[in-house]
Amino acid sequence: MFNIKKLRPTIQKSRNCIFDPMKVLHLDTNHPLLIEQFTELGFENHEDYTSTKEQVEKKIHLYDGVIIRSRFTIDQKFLDKATNLKFIGRVGAGLENIDVEHAKFRDIFLASAPEGNRNAVGEHTLGMLLSIMNQMCKANRQVKKGRWKRENNRGVELDGKTVGIIGYGNMGKAFAKKLQGFDVEVICYDIIGGVGDENARQVGIMEFQQRSDVVSLHVPETEQTIEMVNAEFIEAFHKPFWLLNTARGKCVVTKDLVESLKSGKILGAGLDVLEYEKKSFENMFVQKPKAFKYLRKAKNVLLTPHVAGWTVESKEKLAQTIVDKIKERFS
Repeated sequence: MFNIKKLRPTIQKSRNCIFDPMKVLHLDTNHPLLIEQFTELGFENHEDYTSTKEQVEKKIHLYDGVIIRSRFTIDQKFLDKATNLKFIGRVGAGLENIDVEHAKFRDIFLASAPEGNRNAVGEHTLGMLLSIMNQMCKANRQVKKGRWKRENNRGVELDGKTVGIIGYGNMGKAFAKKLQGFDVEVICYDIIGGVGDENARQVGIMEFQQRSDVVSLHVPETEQTIEMVNAEFIEAFHKPFWLLNTARGKCVVTKDLVESLKSGKILGAGLDVLEYEKKSFENMFVQKPKAFKYLRKAKNVLLTPHVAGWTVESKEKLAQTIVDKIKERFS
């Protein structure tokens, strides 16, 4: 149970009002524990899951906190209208839909929750890798159609391979941990030095591209990572490799991926995210580009709808992480 008596004076002081509680606007549905525990903390919770961004902007000045997943972008215009805003809780890992620099300028606390779904992402990534290496999706479709082709579905073992992880934060480390039961070498590449650990050896990009048999992306969406995996990047690898992307779709140039799948430079791909996704992540894109049509038909490509971190358990963990971070900041 939270120490409400300890927390409430801090809240009241931050409002410069003796009796008014902190008002929090919830813009996306989440695990009910968020509202339950915020209520225990003395917060006043308001829910609005249908108003447009413009409608929300007209009332956002009334709120001290906002809880959101990815419903819309919180840009500078939105933040400037949020004159009383003290925190934004993003129930997920990335902050690319928030103007982080302007939020910091406005002294708004940003709480994301990569700790909440890292295990789910690690498990999903491993599942995708084993599926594409053993042609499980193709074999499943064939058997369901009454076709029994054993030699046509001979798989490749993971043991003895080198698994390369790009981005060694919460998600990358979770995937590396899942690989410890296999006889593999795990290496990682990250723009931050000294992040390697007992589960992955950090290397430079040249060694990474020389040794990797599997490449798994676990990076945020930034100016540096958008279109990072393009034709030039792919061709720099010394060996054909399997590609996994459970990070952000715009990190991979899809048309270049398709050409590499056709040439055999990429042996197979497991994609939980796509370049064409809408910013909300909630809906599939309207148009179907030519490259996507190829991915849909490719027997060595496994597609899932941005659900790597989307488990029953992670829903609760994500919400609890946000509560804990906001509680720690304002208590």
